[in-house]
Amino acid sequence: MVSIRWKSIVFSLLSIFIMVVLIPHTPQASNDQVYVVPLHNEVEKGLYAFLKRALEEAKENKAKLVVLDVHTPGGLVDAATEIGKLLDNSGIRTVAFVNDRALSAGAFISLHTDAIYMVPNGQIGAAAIIDQEGNMADKKAQSYWKAAMKSAAETNGLDPIYAMAMADPDINLPKYDAGKGKLLTLTSKQAEEVEYSKGTTSNLQEVLTAEGLANSEIIKVEESFAEKIARFITNPVVVPILLSIASLGLIVELYSPGFGIAGSMGLLSLVLFFYGHLVAGLAGYESILLFILGIILIVVEFFVPGGIVGILGAVSIISSIVIAGESVKWMGISLLIAFGIASLAMIIMVKVLGKRMKFFKKIILTDSTTTEKGYVSNINRGDLLGKIAVTITPLRPSGTVLANDERIDAVSEGGYIEKDRQVKIIKVVGSRIVVREIDQ
Repeated sequence: MVSIRWKSIVFSLLSIFIMVVLIPHTPQASNDQVYVVPLHNEVEKGLYAFLKRALEEAKENKAKLVVLDVHTPGGLVDAATEIGKLLDNSGIRTVAFVNDRALSAGAFISLHTDAIYMVPNGQIGAAAIIDQEGNMADKKAQSYWKAAMKSAAETNGLDPIYAMAMADPDINLPKYDAGKGKLLTLTSKQAEEVEYSKGTTSNLQEVLTAEGLANSEIIKVEESFAEKIARFITNPVVVPILLSIASLGLIVELYSPGFGIAGSMGLLSLVLFFYGHLVAGLAGYESILLFILGIILIVVEFFVPGGIVGILGAVSIISSIVIAGESVKWMGISLLIAFGIASLAMIIMVKVLGKRMKFFKKIILTDSTTTEKGYVSNINRGDLLGKIAVTITPLRPSGTVLANDERIDAVSEGGYIEKDRQVKIIKVVGSRIVVREIDQ
């Protein structure tokens, strides 16, 4: 009896200990998850693949909110347009936390979220289209972009005039320091005043509090190594550089024996180009197959005469690069830049380094066929001038004569000379020896 009673007391005390001590210190699991996705640096096609993965992961885990931590000077219009569509069709609430600036494409992307919050010194706007030379794009492109900015604002019930003024310098809003000829850029206070911003917040936690998710689990999504490589490689500045290295490396390799560093660099550049564009979702497997086909055709060209197979291989490779890029026009420009840089580099290397570096001596002919080095194009037979010879073949007017027991090709001064006639060598011009018949 006593033993059973003590066991009951011990069991009761243990139960109370678990309920009173352990349970209160056990954190309560929360089903509310918030995904925080960085949108930093320039906007390019590589960013699209990263954001797509982040949104799919958040939706799969039934997250309550996706926060875009925006800090970007802008980027490519095509990339921003695709990201805008991605956000519109995400099926999950998204907010943009402008953690410094959201300019150009960054402003467009922010307008496609469900709400915008800004830090006290944040900025949003200045969304005009700029071409590769740094000038305003043509009117057709500007009209499209202004309409896209207007549509993004209207979708969220915002006054579109401010979004349009961000893209069109002709819209006059002097109250916000956007007079005629200036693009609109809103401060955090101004954005809140025109209801583009839901509030000015100092940090992420204040954003979550404003969204009613203060106690949510925060999951920060980081770019994978492959996505970082893809974003870097698909940058409009990096693409021509990669193609230039590829062109220069392969050209040098064609004129050097074996397969060395130049060819390896060229192939590595092409592999990186296709890898980055494949990860970014720009290149399909058809471009990879077309590139491989081009390589095969060029290899076959070494064994099949004619040149047609090699030309088809080169066309296949160029076509694969063009269709792997974001646009045919830009990839065409990139290829022209690459070929120009490669040609200029080859000229510089041949002219400047050709006589100094042992490598270039293997692919450049530096010897000259001068008389001083023993090269003689035609033997001068001036010693035969005035000699008497005998024709051993008829001269009609050319034939062969024998002079000093040496057979010599000669031509008669005028007409026909029979065999076994004496002749005199009257002229020697290079290898041409002229003879005249001696009267018998």
